[in-house]
Amino acid sequence: GLDKTHKLILIGAGNLGQALVNYMNFQRRGFLFCGIFDNNPALCGKKIRDIPVQPMENLERFVKENDIDIAVLTIPKDGAVKTAEILARCNIKAIWNFAHVDLNVPDSIVVENVHLSDSLMKLSYGIANQ
Repeated sequence: GLDKTHKLILIGAGNLGQALVNYMNFQRRGFLFCGIFDNNPALCGKKIRDIPVQPMENLERFVKENDIDIAVLTIPKDGAVKTAEILARCNIKAIWNFAHVDLNVPDSIVVENVHLSDSLMKLSYGIANQ
């Protein structure tokens, strides 16, 4: 599937989310951020790479109207479960999950969990065993 363009949305416009949207290599490889969502009113209306941050209330409509393939979750784990349920109702194809919780979604949704602390532990193990 790397020869295709994929439409992405970001849910969670904090530091990690902003870093992901600003990483230009995703766009070069066909991963296009189309929408950004957050529940923090202070972030709503702010633009990240010319994409305005929208309130979570707009999420379901946006996904359905824009044929989004992948949702990127950079939110706390308590909000990730509820958000995954909304995304499943919208027939999202995949979730790139940075929340430290495993999501229970239908088998039709591909989930890639990213646990940053696990990566650091692997590095620590590698250093200790050199």
